This record gives sequence, structure tokens and C-alpha cells, in this order.
Amino acid sequence: MEAWLGLMSGTSMDGIDAVLVSFRDRTVQIHATHCLSYPDELRQRLIHASQNLASPDEIGELNTLTGQLFGQAACKAISVSGMEPNCIRAIGSHGQTIRHQPSGSAPFSFQIGNPAIIAEATGITTVGDFRSRDMAARGQGAPLVPAFHKAFFGSDSENRCILNLGGIANITWLPAKGTGAISGFDTGPANALMDAWCQDQTGRPYDADGHWAVEGSVDQSLLDDMLSDAYFKRTPPKSTGKEKFNLSWVKTMIARHPDLKPEDIQRTLLELTALTIADQMPETGADTVYACGGGTRNPELMRALSAALAPARLAVTSELGLDPQWVEPVAFAWLAKQAVEGKPGNLPEVTGANGPRVLGAIYPA
Repeated sequence: MEAWLGLMSGTSMDGIDAVLVSFRDRTVQIHATHCLSYPDELRQRLIHASQNLASPDEIGELNTLTGQLFGQAACKAISVSGMEPNCIRAIGSHGQTIRHQPSGSAPFSFQIGNPAIIAEATGITTVGDFRSRDMAARGQGAPLVPAFHKAFFGSDSENRCILNLGGIANITWLPAKGTGAISGFDTGPANALMDAWCQDQTGRPYDADGHWAVEGSVDQSLLDDMLSDAYFKRTPPKSTGKEKFNLSWVKTMIARHPDLKPEDIQRTLLELTALTIADQMPETGADTVYACGGGTRNPELMRALSAALAPARLAVTSELGLDPQWVEPVAFAWLAKQAVEGKPGNLPEVTGANGPRVLGAIYPA
């Protein structure tokens, strides 16, 4: 049995998910998982770096520190599995995004978490820096997981949409076989704005189960203002991140709407997430939207999404055989497999790249 290990830390910057898997045809077998939270001080340093508040020395140090933590997460998952490291062909590490700027005269996407350190810590070939090659081919460098969604979640008879609810929301449109083109893009914020506002107002990193949002009411004027942001009307390919959708964006919006209660703003941000996802669904309509990512653990967000997406059915990827928490790290295990085997990992119709490309830099064991 050949195994692969995926490591993922998303725009929420809350920690590292590690998963050890094997692939057979269109099925995924999970052998072990591990979640490693970032220490509070490190998380704050990463957030500051993502806001252009870090010196080159600071970024270099963060690259090493996060690389060490990614290595620890990988080693723990291997230990939990009881599997010998020589049974693991390679590790795929997304790294921690510090800045994603896919537009302009010199586009780039910057992830830290030195893959060389992961390879040294584990003794296993490690693949990192997945976005650069797609961007060199004039792609957005994101989202990359739609290629995995296509390989494992497509259906001959059902129009499906895979919805990832991380800090940023992205969708992959998987029409029933032979009935249309696959597409995918970032719709905008998922948890990012709600988390940022909750942290700013309450000191809590997120609104557990959406309880605070439930205390408030949607302010339609504020919502309309937020919905007018040009990003939501842009046509794909497109991708975004906390560089745009952050606390400063929220405060700019609410400055035009004084005297709102904090909980009303939180409830409005939740509605914004649900509506911007629903409004950007393909016109042909999905039969089922399968959600994954941390946002699936927010029942209030899931209720708002269910209402906004109707008549499409909202489900979670567990119905397709993969727990919502592990879809993205499994995808990067698969992207490592693609890289090692010399196979493309991007979908040009999603990222806008000039063609299929083998993604990732390989650090041999």
C-alpha cells in the first residue's frame, strides 16, 4: 500500500490539519489525522505578516517556525497511524498563505512553512509551493482543489457543487457528465469577516456555533452596501484572500452606517457570506451543494446557506465519503501524488492558466 500525507493551513490561520491517506480509483482511505493549533503568539505574528506589518527578518523567522510546526503535525499523524515512514511516498504541504495578489503587473502568491524543514523532520519527500507554476502560466494560482474535486466527487447523473467554507469561500461546479464545463473560483468571504469582527469586538477568535450572530438582525442598508463590492460581480477566473476581505474592509463599510449594534453587524456578515455564495452559483443550478471546511461547523451559517441556495439541496461531503474537515488536506496529499507522478494538478478552466501544469517544488527525502 502506498500512502500520501497532506498538510493544510488555510486563511483562518488557526492551525495545521494533517491527514495520512491512500488512493484507489475514486476512493480515499484515511489512515490517520491530526490537528495542531498555532500558539496564540505565532498566530498573531502570522496575521500581522499577512497585513504587511512584518519585516523581511520577521517573515524569514516565521517561515522557519511554521515549517517546524508543519513537520511536527506530519510526524504526529505518522505516529498515530503506526505506519512506517518508508511506506509514505510523499508529503504535500500547502503552507501558510501570507499574501495572495493574483492581479496587477507582477502577480504573486506567497506561502510560508519551509518544505525543506518538513522533509528533514520526517525523512519523507515533501512537495510545496503549489501555486507558483500555475501563476507563471498566467493563472490565478487558486483555487487548486477543484482538480481534486473533479477526480473524486464528479457524478454521471447529478449536477454537483463543492463548496469550501474556510476563511474564504470557493466553489467547484461539477455538472453531470457530458452536460457542461467544470468551473471554480473564490466567491468571497466565508468565515474571514465574521472571525475578524468577532475577534475585534469580543476577543474571541470566532463566533462559536453562530450564537452571537443569532442575537443580532440583518441590517439591509449595510448588506446592500457590502454586496456592491465589485469583486462579487467580477467574472471568473478570480481568487481573493484576507488581503481584501479583512477587518479594515468591515470598518470601511460600517463607517457609512453609524450606531449599528455589533451583533447586528455580525449577523449581516453571516448573511453576506450566504448570499454572495448563492448569487454566484451557475445559472443552470446545482442539484446538491456539498459543503466542506470549518464553516460547516457553524449551524447558523449552514441554515442561512440552505435558505439562500434553495431549491438546491445543501449537504456535506461526508455523503460523498470524505469528512468536511479533511477535504483540503486530502487534496494536497493528492496534489503531491500528481507532482511526484509528473501529472498536472491544475484546471486551466478554473485558474485561467495557459494550460495544464505539474504543480509544486519537490524536496527529496
